[in-house]
Amino acid sequence: MLTGDGVQAGDHPQAVPVFDLDSLSLLETARTLRDEHHFLSGRKISCAPRVLLGAAENPFAKPLEWRAQRLAKKVAAGAQFIQTQFCYDVPLLRAFMLQVEELGLLDRVFILVGVGPLRSAKAAEWIRTHVPGVHIPDEIIRRLAGASDGALEGRKLCIELIQEIRTIKGVHGVHVMAYRQEETVAEIIERSGVLGAACRGTPGATPRRYQQDGLMTTL
Repeated sequence: MLTGDGVQAGDHPQAVPVFDLDSLSLLETARTLRDEHHFLSGRKISCAPRVLLGAAENPFAKPLEWRAQRLAKKVAAGAQFIQTQFCYDVPLLRAFMLQVEELGLLDRVFILVGVGPLRSAKAAEWIRTHVPGVHIPDEIIRRLAGASDGALEGRKLCIELIQEIRTIKGVHGVHVMAYRQEETVAEIIERSGVLGAACRGTPGATPRRYQQDGLMTTL
């Protein structure tokens, strides 16, 4: 569940924004429907929805010191899994996950880290300039710029990121976002080597949720 971007970012910037619910209140509403079997008005419902509640978080957006606290609020509101913004800065992700551990959240929520292949240095520069919340370090741009085949290098980088991210305590998987490169997803997952491990149990004993050697891969 997302609060979403402002209407000025869309096709109709003249539209009137309506924010009756943000991501936290929407999570709480969905959890009330599911667990307490009534609407916010108090009216009972006879058949509660069976849903796994998710939300988004961005470990790479400033102020960095508040991102884990924001995640804690979403977990308290009902989030059972989190998908993050693209990760191209593993040290920042590690620092965020340490804060998440200090808040006692590792056994309370699934965390899926966003990853994706970059097509070229030019594309990476455009993304970090025009897509809100995406942080791409200069060294990533330089690496892509110095490659003879930027798209191939972008896939290699994505694979390396997955392999490094899977070693971080508390990470349960990755969310592969390959916009207009969907055909590369199978290759990236296969070459990352994350699919061969045995399954284990997951936090909170949520039914039918499994992790593979610490990495749940969402295609």
